[in-house]
Amino acid sequence: MRYFSELSYKGTNYSGWQRQPNAMTVQQKVEEAFSTILRTKIEVLGCGRTDAGVHASQFFIHFDYDGDALDKAMRRINKYLPVDIAIKRIFEVADEAHTRFDANFRAYEYHLILDKNPFLIDGAFHYPFGHKLDLALMQEAASILLQYDSFFPFCKTHSDAKTMFCTIERSEWVWKEEGKYLVFHIAANRFLRGMVRLIVGMCLNVGIGKVKIEELKEALDNQQRLKRSYSVPPNGLFLSEVRYPYIK
Repeated sequence: MRYFSELSYKGTNYSGWQRQPNAMTVQQKVEEAFSTILRTKIEVLGCGRTDAGVHASQFFIHFDYDGDALDKAMRRINKYLPVDIAIKRIFEVADEAHTRFDANFRAYEYHLILDKNPFLIDGAFHYPFGHKLDLALMQEAASILLQYDSFFPFCKTHSDAKTMFCTIERSEWVWKEEGKYLVFHIAANRFLRGMVRLIVGMCLNVGIGKVKIEELKEALDNQQRLKRSYSVPPNGLFLSEVRYPYIK
């Protein structure tokens, strides 16, 4: 039988989601916990592959298991897992359901603090030039993305993506705390490797005058990289929502 599980994790202590031979990852910890508690080898597949240091407030995995009902096992799995990974629910799905390929909506948030704060540093990026930012220009740059459907300028080099097409539904900056804390919201049907961090970096460069709006449009029109590309650090990035057509 196939199951989905919803979880969340803080990515600070991990080298991303996906298993790696010589580094600790979230997938490894999750598989170890499920396998130990269910007393059989469990391999899970995630809805995406977050990079090292990136967080997920909502993430889905799927796995196959033919044992007893899992409702009683979830508490024990959570107890086994480290404090920075939490299982929220486990539920049965159709045999062909797939967490990665069936997802039709993903949303990310990037958290930016303008004043240095040691208590927020794991979950937000302190931008040292915050006092120079022109938020109106940043908002204009973010909204321009809604006019395009191909995003080669914001795909990390050496990507294995077969297409650069994405349908972006939301792209905007929102104050969480006026003058101190900004959050960039973006949602689309899919994302390219490193896309959100490069978009946030572009917005910041626009906000301080390093990149002009005309340069952004030219790069998107011609599907070429910006002369000044900037990928922001991973600690401010959260995968915040994933949707499936058959899950309410």
